[in-house]
Amino acid sequence: MNFKIDNTFTRDLPADKSLENSRRQVINACFSYVTPKKTSKPELVHISEELLKEIGLTKKDASTSKFLNVFTGNEVFENTHPYAMCYGGHQFGNWAGQLGDGRAINLFEIEHNNKHWALQLKGAGETPYSRTADGLAVLRSSVREHLCSEAMHHLGIPTTRSLSLSLTGDDVLRDVMYNGNAAYEKGAVVCRMAPSFIRFGNFEILAARQNHDTLKSLTDYTIKHFYPEITSEGKQKYLDFLIEVRNRTIEMIVHWQRVGFVHGVMNTDNMSVLGLTIDYGPYGWLEGYDSEWTPNTTDAQHKRYKFGNQPYIGMWNLYKLANALYDLIEETDPLQTILNEYENLYSTKYNQMMKNKLGLYTANNTNLIAELEQTIQLTETDYTIFFRNLGTITKKDSTEIAISKIKNAFYETTELTSNIKEAWTLWFQKYIEALNSEKLNDKERQLKMNTTNPKYVLRNYMAQLAIDEANNGNYDLIDQLYLLLKKPYDEQPENEKWFTKRPEWAKHKIGCSMLSCSS
Repeated sequence: MNFKIDNTFTRDLPADKSLENSRRQVINACFSYVTPKKTSKPELVHISEELLKEIGLTKKDASTSKFLNVFTGNEVFENTHPYAMCYGGHQFGNWAGQLGDGRAINLFEIEHNNKHWALQLKGAGETPYSRTADGLAVLRSSVREHLCSEAMHHLGIPTTRSLSLSLTGDDVLRDVMYNGNAAYEKGAVVCRMAPSFIRFGNFEILAARQNHDTLKSLTDYTIKHFYPEITSEGKQKYLDFLIEVRNRTIEMIVHWQRVGFVHGVMNTDNMSVLGLTIDYGPYGWLEGYDSEWTPNTTDAQHKRYKFGNQPYIGMWNLYKLANALYDLIEETDPLQTILNEYENLYSTKYNQMMKNKLGLYTANNTNLIAELEQTIQLTETDYTIFFRNLGTITKKDSTEIAISKIKNAFYETTELTSNIKEAWTLWFQKYIEALNSEKLNDKERQLKMNTTNPKYVLRNYMAQLAIDEANNGNYDLIDQLYLLLKKPYDEQPENEKWFTKRPEWAKHKIGCSMLSCSS
């Protein structure tokens, strides 16, 4: 392996003066040097050949003991110094103080083909930020992260990536549902990739500690390396930075809503400053459309991070980032102006996205969108199947035919009572009327809609099936799903079995309907 190493983060920013790997408050530093924990019997489970090419490696490289050792933490790559980042964050709306990379260890940064990549191991052992945890990860959560980050990329959603998934050969004690039933699970490590893993919380912790110089250094560093389009100076530079982060955050969340993805833990320490989806914990995809749904059991009572709330949490988190940047700007009005623009910007992008999902590209149909969001919740209706099938409706269809074409998206057809059917009939009357005002013919429109509405997403039950197989030593399903989700918008007739509603057995199964932050 021959990498062009360019460790900008550790070169440009202050390090923790202590080299002791003990849980503690790390002051006046952006990171701490640490060494990954050696594993007893590492085994490569799955790898992204696409990402191998991104960093200049081949399948042959990935088959070597050197690759396995470096990307499971058993060997430190020559002339590099792994480290864990220091950051804070608001968790479920409350300031949590110092958090940091408690289970993630950054290996190094590289340049290849004019792209910059930071490579990071998740589950590679303790750091000064591990608090009371062991810094390890289990196969269950690692399979979910590996598959989902790659699935999100191929859906066209900004995200961190996953190069490899490996077993450690060590067992890890976990209480899956936090109910006192701890058990040993197989340990695993994921190698994540992104241009950077900087979060909102990296800025928050420095502002909270009134560390002005380091906050300025971190912000200047981030702009220089990841927002080179910002050429302004002084306070305006930092305002422009907030504008760009705001815009990227909106873009990311609109994509989430487009495919029915629910992050589950939108704490500020889980928000990438580059607008990337990061930290795949108790995420999930909508099965039946429900704006109140959250996959996170920890959030089941208050539903702070439910599907319908994600846009507002994005704005709330940006307020916290703005509070941190205030120290560099010292004026509230320009910050407030930027934040005040969030709602209109989001609404405009969201409405355009929904028009694209409906195949309505010219007319203004905001009312039709709002009416659909009400009608679709009258009976449990599969989000992915409904929108994919919507593309098959033609301008000449009757409302009866239209309803029949989306009927397999309903979980309980017996619930199609006269009132519910009447509501759908009224909506489809308006929808077909709107279609007839569009210039595209039915075939052209369906092809275009199918680039917005995926046919295949990583439903929780699919991930759970792969996890169950992997726990038994069979990794074939991981690879099958990985290949399936590389082309989520294609028909893939050979994979039609995955274009189906959640099976009944998965409705209340742990790992399918109920997920915790345990990993």
